[in-house]
Amino acid sequence: MLSVEPFDDDSPENVNNMEVTEENIRLIFGLKVRQLRQEKGLSFAALSKDTGLSASYLNEIEKGKKYPKTEKIAKLAESLGVSYDWLISLQLSKNLAPVSQLLKSNLLSDLPLEMFGLEPAVLLEMLSNAPAKLGAFLSTIIEISRNYGMQVENLYYNMLRSYQEMYDNYFEELEQSVKAFKKKYVQPDEEGLSYETLASILINDFNYSIDKESLGSQVELAKLRTIFMEGDKKRLLLNPLLNEAQQRFAVGQELAYAYLKLKPRPKTTTWIEVSSFEELLNNFKASYFSCALLLDEDLVKQDLEKWLKQDALDADLLMSYLDKYQCSPEVLLHRMTNLLPRHFGIRELFFLRFTKNEDKFKLTKEMHLSGLHNPHGTALDEHYCRRWISIELLQKMNVVGDKKVICKSQRSKYADSDNEYLIITLAKVSENPSVPNSSVSIGMLINKNLKQKLKFWNDPNIPIRVVNETCETCSLRNCEERAAPPERYETKQKNIAMKAALKALTES
Repeated sequence: MLSVEPFDDDSPENVNNMEVTEENIRLIFGLKVRQLRQEKGLSFAALSKDTGLSASYLNEIEKGKKYPKTEKIAKLAESLGVSYDWLISLQLSKNLAPVSQLLKSNLLSDLPLEMFGLEPAVLLEMLSNAPAKLGAFLSTIIEISRNYGMQVENLYYNMLRSYQEMYDNYFEELEQSVKAFKKKYVQPDEEGLSYETLASILINDFNYSIDKESLGSQVELAKLRTIFMEGDKKRLLLNPLLNEAQQRFAVGQELAYAYLKLKPRPKTTTWIEVSSFEELLNNFKASYFSCALLLDEDLVKQDLEKWLKQDALDADLLMSYLDKYQCSPEVLLHRMTNLLPRHFGIRELFFLRFTKNEDKFKLTKEMHLSGLHNPHGTALDEHYCRRWISIELLQKMNVVGDKKVICKSQRSKYADSDNEYLIITLAKVSENPSVPNSSVSIGMLINKNLKQKLKFWNDPNIPIRVVNETCETCSLRNCEERAAPPERYETKQKNIAMKAALKALTES
């Protein structure tokens, strides 16, 4: 147990309201030791000789990983020329005030810095070396998050996307885990994995029960696909409105949690709230595992190779894979984002999912590999371009009759840009009245590489349309699909004209 004196009444303002956690205590103590050692010009070896503490132990202290016992703190205080009480207090010098602000913000505990190779102590060290500049930068991030109502879970989702993009959305260890799982639990001659097969493994090998009735009786929980209930015998509640493909995916996810021993984990899908980044990351791993389990890497690779070699876009062939693998459009396109970069070298791509509620279109999922592509989400309340095939299909969903999934493609040329993308969209009528219709799209940048890898990129039957990001930023005139005036574009043009006039005046 760490022993820390309480704040005095005259403690500096910059430590008030700081969350007193063991990690914060270690980090501040280590930072103060490091600052004092450097001010005195002492090396680790010199301080080690003076205190009797090993250089490696001192290094661990400064990194915030170790907190010494009382007698060792006393030796450090004596060697560094400060009082014992000051050294163990949370008071910081004025030039380290940004450190206090960072600790108050909880960013160090909320964000998984280690996943990106950055330890909290390293960030604090950077902050102490350039407190004014880096402190202002971090303060800006904190202020933006407050002003725009950015929740911690938004940061979690953004960081997860960045994590996926870092690895081209292909994770070798998860692919190998799926192969090991199949070898252990699936018969070698079994073709495909039915719901019955997956449910049997979950029940018999992992001591689960599956309930398809209870969730249907709860009106407030109608949007949830599954609920996990802990106990001596674990229970998985499945929404009775789930179709066969959705049931298989849900059970595949639960098998991943059990087989990979993923904790912490969410209790529900869809999300009600995100408690931690670890929980979100484990949910991603379970989803990836289920997707790879249902869509075998080698088989899908063969199918994609055949599809890419077609002289013209074969939408029926792509749609046939939905039946072959008994999966949803979203799972199929997600699997393509795993395998196209890895096995075919098509890395300049994006994935989008839109939903429609009444006349409002919401971008509910996005991922961009090899850089930020068009289109992408905007934090502002603007109207996405109605010329996008993903939105156009959602607008037509009310007239598709009994057909559940439709596939369309488009070459999107972006106004005021050289970027052009081949977009393939699958739109689906929701089978659950409480869940909105959705469309999922995969977009590939048309460049030299894509032209070599994908034969039908220039299929004359694929319509070409000039599009933009949002109506508010669009320069296109006489657009019949426009849903809002180009207010932001016009403001930008006025500023450009004003700068040009000012430049001409000052240079005349």
